[in-house]
Amino acid sequence: MPDTLTLPSPADFHVHLRAAPQTALLAPHVLAGGMHLAYVMPNLSPPLTLPQHTVAYLAHLRALAPEIDIRGTLFLSPALTPQLIREAAQAGIAGVKSYPRGVTTGSEGGIESYEVYYDVFEAMQQHGLVLNLHGEVPSDASKNISVLTAEATFLRHLVALHARFPRLRIVLEHATTRAAVECVKALGDTVGCTITPHHLDLTVDDWAGRPVNFCKPVAKHPDDREALRDVIRSGHPRFFLGSDSAPHPLAAKLPSAVSHGASALAAHACAAGIYTSPILLPLCATLLESFGALEQLAGYVSTHGRAFYGMPAPQGKDVTLVRRKSTVPMSYVLEQHQHLPQGAPEKCEVVPFWAGRELEWSLEP
Repeated sequence: MPDTLTLPSPADFHVHLRAAPQTALLAPHVLAGGMHLAYVMPNLSPPLTLPQHTVAYLAHLRALAPEIDIRGTLFLSPALTPQLIREAAQAGIAGVKSYPRGVTTGSEGGIESYEVYYDVFEAMQQHGLVLNLHGEVPSDASKNISVLTAEATFLRHLVALHARFPRLRIVLEHATTRAAVECVKALGDTVGCTITPHHLDLTVDDWAGRPVNFCKPVAKHPDDREALRDVIRSGHPRFFLGSDSAPHPLAAKLPSAVSHGASALAAHACAAGIYTSPILLPLCATLLESFGALEQLAGYVSTHGRAFYGMPAPQGKDVTLVRRKSTVPMSYVLEQHQHLPQGAPEKCEVVPFWAGRELEWSLEP
């Protein structure tokens, strides 16, 4: 097996960098994790629904992490119009993210019908913006829909959108099921799919009762995980890295860390999201090697996604990994919050995926 790996300018095509003060901690972690490009999601509070919102947010991020190629998105909402899509394209905004209402963090203003946005999708098709789909439907007990079936139930919307807008580039985000993999494979070249490293590792048994491993969409069954691994092993060019790195303060991720009594704890549900940015490239290498796909690492973390988005790797921006063990930190804390007590609601402290575990690969110093 190789002891070094050189990769062309890795890119993360789905990452959450949140708002201040968290952003000051999170934005530099993109480069620390080996990524040169960050495709950033718009589900802030309030969400980035207009081009000027995204442009201002990107300026903030680029000031914090000037070494990174940061690309922005808009939140699909009734505020969007074809004219605003044209303005977004002129401003260099790369895509529009669709969240079904209420399915995940920051989706309270999400959509309930795709048909009302057909004129927006047509404008996106004309101007080259990508439609990024959170591929779940809301849980509905009357229809036997839960977090375990929400993705499979959603896929009919993906098929219908692709049929109606065949030139529109669509990305099914963070796929978790065999059904999703097979659906994307069966569609045309304008349909891509991101797969997170944590979904290459987890199954339902790994997040049930373990808040640090809880995300949306939830990890599914072993056979679903094997389908994700199989498509990465195959080197399929329309499946690529989108980490969905989605940090939450420790107090939101682990409500029991907040010592304000039982009544307060009962009101705080565990936040959905897994944080991988600061360890991302070594984690991807470690995971792909574990299931026999290390030779596909460059495609997964760089070339496939860049080709789909039309964002080629710049010359002279290769990244080298070396076979050297390292231990994932137990948490990351914003420097000016170091003095605050653990679990304080205002403390910007995030727990990464695989906290305390060993990675087999490290970035070359």
